[in-house]
Amino acid sequence: MQRILLAVALTLLTASSAMAQTVYLVRHAEKADTSADPVLSEAGQARAAALSAALAGAHPDHIFTSPLQRTRLTAAPTAAFHSATVEPVGLEGGAAAHVAAIAERVRALPEDAVVLIVGHSNTVPLIARALGFAEAADMPECEYDRMTMLHLMGDAAHGQVSRYGAPTTCP
Repeated sequence: MQRILLAVALTLLTASSAMAQTVYLVRHAEKADTSADPVLSEAGQARAAALSAALAGAHPDHIFTSPLQRTRLTAAPTAAFHSATVEPVGLEGGAAAHVAAIAERVRALPEDAVVLIVGHSNTVPLIARALGFAEAADMPECEYDRMTMLHLMGDAAHGQVSRYGAPTTCP
């Protein structure tokens, strides 16, 4: 009897984890300058390539960014590798409206979707929290190497933070 219960429990766990959305959240890569809409620096281009390599086995089928160049350019190598389309989500209405729009789009996707979101230091933690990962830490302006991976199952989110590309150091 215990073996049957164990087999049923393992089947349920496997089935539920297969039905979870997987969401990767990163900040855009390093900027070339401090202008309003800069391109990526050489270090940023290398980080964008490192992101693509880090997600090579993940197979994101949906990619959301802000409309700014630095987020779209960070996502571009990953999108090209996986033949995915980058969907910029507008900033009209400010950060709160942007965060809500991204969370709404993610929640509307199929249960088995794999999503990459490239945002900004002030939006990535907010998006993670909006998706249910309350433990998402704020991001300093000098941090570029954090990748947060979330598994969304209904209203629950389980996450883990890792690093990719060259380490960034904050004073």
